[in-house]
Amino acid sequence: MSVHTLLVRCEACQGTGLYAGMGERDGFAVVCRKCKGSGQMLIHYLPFRGREARPGTLRVIEFNPGVVVGGRDRERFGGILYEDWNKGGAFPAGSEMREFSCPAWWYQSVDCKRKPEWSGCLSIMGREFRYCATFPDKAQCWLRWDAEQRAKP
Repeated sequence: MSVHTLLVRCEACQGTGLYAGMGERDGFAVVCRKCKGSGQMLIHYLPFRGREARPGTLRVIEFNPGVVVGGRDRERFGGILYEDWNKGGAFPAGSEMREFSCPAWWYQSVDCKRKPEWSGCLSIMGREFRYCATFPDKAQCWLRWDAEQRAKP
């Protein structure tokens, strides 16, 4: 596959060759460091011909709430097999990182439309989810979330 090159407008300076940031006021500007004042940049790229394989990947998680994942007990982190994901597989209920997050935390990041809005449930606007009174018993929250999802038409 051959590398392609494009001449494009420098987005840092909007093609002017000059940059005015926080420190430049009252008509001052500096020479743009990104394009060295030319207003243009060369982009070298390989055309996209389809998603490529990622050798060595065994599982794919939809989101990581900040947990180090790995080791032998892979299923505890949720996710699906790489082969299933690569074939277009969806993340079914149970593939969330349930041992480490609650439904509100998970779906706030993955799909806000599916985030539960239960009374007493903390939002990130208030405090961290780990401070929620029900977080130590998050397995019960997941049971409730699963039941509510099954009940939806």
